[in-house]
Amino acid sequence: MKTNIKKIYACYPGGKHKALTMSYDDGKHEDRRLVEIFNKYGIKATFNVNSGLEGDPVRIPQAEYRELYKGHEVACHTVSHPTIERCPLTSVAQEIIEDRKKLEEIMGYPVRGLAYPNGSYSREICDLLPGLGIRYGRIVGDSDSFALPENFLQWKATCHHDHNLLGLGKQFVELKKKQYLYLMYVWGHSYEFARNDNWNVIEDFCRMAGGQDDIWYATNIQVVDYMDVVKMAQFAADGSFVYNPCVQSLWLCIDDECFVEVKGGEQVSL
Repeated sequence: MKTNIKKIYACYPGGKHKALTMSYDDGKHEDRRLVEIFNKYGIKATFNVNSGLEGDPVRIPQAEYRELYKGHEVACHTVSHPTIERCPLTSVAQEIIEDRKKLEEIMGYPVRGLAYPNGSYSREICDLLPGLGIRYGRIVGDSDSFALPENFLQWKATCHHDHNLLGLGKQFVELKKKQYLYLMYVWGHSYEFARNDNWNVIEDFCRMAGGQDDIWYATNIQVVDYMDVVKMAQFAADGSFVYNPCVQSLWLCIDDECFVEVKGGEQVSL
């Protein structure tokens, strides 16, 4: 018996079903070469930096941030990079909010992401973050998964770039089934490429994964914000129309064949 229920799938922008995002910490000089590689292949990244370590000779001067990281995202990594699980919550709050304030002054936009310094976090810290204006927190480790996280405040990447990057990248590029939303998330530190003499790994990955028609290239916060748009969509009970109350467009796939863009503030028949 044929059902009259529409199959409605959320898509990434452009009707895509795969997304790629990158996350790199500490803002050291090697970021310059890494940004150049990302820009060459059209890949977007988030760079997590410490506003209180200005003047450290191994770190990029803050005066360069706005131009260097243009088109990417700058996110918090705390002011001074402490192991925050050992710190009083008041100190953690200061480390994060003061980092936000300085980075926002530099970049000129709201800074709403965090990579936990030294991978250190706790449930209490996660509970604190929304009140500090932080929308996501990246933990360390490798999930070996292309799934979206259940909790963006405990966001584990697919892999560190030294953890089977090219093998996982090949799997990701070759994914063709469209019933899922896939996300590949790579993290690391740019200075590791110089230390390990393996810049070829990230160059080969970006060459393979960049320029793909079915991949959305996004910063960390762009992924989070778009999934909020998906959650905010208001559907008719019978699936005949949808209203998008957000500013950003929503993309849907209807019955596996029709892609629909629902622009911000619009109601669209499906």
